[in-house]
Formats: sequence, C-alpha cells, structure tokens
Amino acid sequence: MARKRRKKRVEEPLTEDMLAELLDASDPRAFIKKPEVRPRDLSAYLNQLLQARGLKRAAVVRDAGLNETFGYQIFTGTCRASRDNLLKIAFALGLTLRETNRLLQAGGVNELYCKNRRDAIIIFAISHGYALQKTEEELYRFGEATIG
Repeated sequence: MARKRRKKRVEEPLTEDMLAELLDASDPRAFIKKPEVRPRDLSAYLNQLLQARGLKRAAVVRDAGLNETFGYQIFTGTCRASRDNLLKIAFALGLTLRETNRLLQAGGVNELYCKNRRDAIIIFAISHGYALQKTEEELYRFGEATIG
C-alpha cells in the first residue's frame, strides 16, 4: 500500500526568467552573485528535498532500494551516484519532473530527454505519479532497461 506523502515543492525562479534577466544585463557580475546562480550541490539539494517533504533519509534510501551505506554516502556527497540510482531516489522522494531533472543535473548526469525512448517512458511515469515498481514494469513491458 502506498504511503501518502506531503509534497511540498522546492520553489526556485524559472530558468527562462533568469536567462532573460541575464541577457538583459549590461554586466554579468550582479547576476552571478544571486543565490540562485551557483553550482548544483547534490547533497545540499537532496537534504533540501528531504526537509521540504518532511522525510527521513533512511526511509528514502530504503524506498529507493539502495544499500544503506551507499545511500548515506550519496546523501552526504562522499560518493557519486549513477543516473539510475538518482532516478531511484527521485521516485522514492516523489519528485516532479522538474525536480527530478534538477536532481540529475546536481548529480552530474544527463537530465531526462523526451526524444530518448527509455527516458520518455520514465518522464511519462513521473508525470503520472507512478511508483518506481510500476515504472519498472512499464520499462520492461516496452523492452527497455529497467532502473533497478
């Protein structure tokens, strides 16, 4: 039985709006000093998501099907996660498509791309609120590599 999770979005300015502001600037100095303009830090973003949703790291790691030690290392930034492991975490956190792509970017891997068949299935699953297990079943049904 699926647990109900409080979904509080982590709000950030839209990239399009920020790009327009940057292009209108006479000098990039003021723009790059904004707090939103920074390298994506995976550990900080993961912890921000945990706090926003009122979740515990151990529960997310378990729901993602990750080894406890490895999951801890991902959340603390001491270990680099693969794209599929980040996707598992995204499903465990119940992320939106935008949040999932931010997570992938912070992890230094490619964002989901709708012209890629496997990614298209994952995008559909995320946008329709599928759990990881149902997403895995859909990937298998279409002959694509599963996340797990």
